Amino acid sequence: MSRPQKKSLDAPDERVRLNGISADIVNVGDAAVALNIFQPGAHCALGGRLLTGNRRASQSCQAHHAGVVLEGKLHVEMDDGSLMDVGPNEVFDIPAGHDGWTVSEEPLRAIGWSGVRTWLPEPESGERVVVTLLFTDIVGSTETAIRLGDGVWRELLGRHNTEVRDELDRFRGREVATTGDGFLAVFDGAVRAVRAGMGIRDRARALGLEVRIGLHTGEVDLVGEDVRGAAVHEAARIADAASVGEILLSSTTYQLASGAGLDFEYQGEREFRGLSGPRSIYAVSG
Repeated sequence: MSRPQKKSLDAPDERVRLNGISADIVNVGDAAVALNIFQPGAHCALGGRLLTGNRRASQSCQAHHAGVVLEGKLHVEMDDGSLMDVGPNEVFDIPAGHDGWTVSEEPLRAIGWSGVRTWLPEPESGERVVVTLLFTDIVGSTETAIRLGDGVWRELLGRHNTEVRDELDRFRGREVATTGDGFLAVFDGAVRAVRAGMGIRDRARALGLEVRIGLHTGEVDLVGEDVRGAAVHEAARIADAASVGEILLSSTTYQLASGAGLDFEYQGEREFRGLSGPRSIYAVSG
């Protein structure tokens, strides 16, 4: 039976101090909530770095933010040119593809419950890094859309996408791309990626949907907001091989996630199109 929970932002589970932004984060149930403080001139798209003058950064923040402003004033400019100013006691929802910065003389204080961690700056473009890649795909999306009708399907898909992004944020994943009815995301830890996959699967089921998920850990090239390399193709092939509700892992991800209290089942070796040699595959139990 679920029990009520409470935590204090005065004693956070995690403290982030970076450039002109600070965040005190608490984890309550499935949610992560943060008290964010943006110094005057601190830009979301720059991970808190300051810009002189009232101008947006040349790059965009790809996090989805939702929260409420307590003090100060936030100015938001979207990639499509739309503008918004948010002040005290105003609740905001800011899609990916924006820059936001503090335009008040005093720091901006805001409570956030979406995009809590994903505003953190990523490694510089062109760098080669090791990540755990996660692909998701809704099973039978076309049939479900036809059965429900366009309006109902759009609403259901929107709810699913919001919950996927909440799980990515909860486990420090970064959304790289959407594929219509699926996601590609990267994580800096295999265990967090597996737990995010489990959360995505469970929340999809609560909406009456089923997903298939594939994970693989390897080196990728960062090219702008995109990731490229053989590891991306391998993760995609593993996801394609998953059955309804299944979470499949490469042997690399399995080895990194072992010993964290998660249960896995060996699925044998499989051949994948475009990849040389068989691959050992594991599935998350339960």
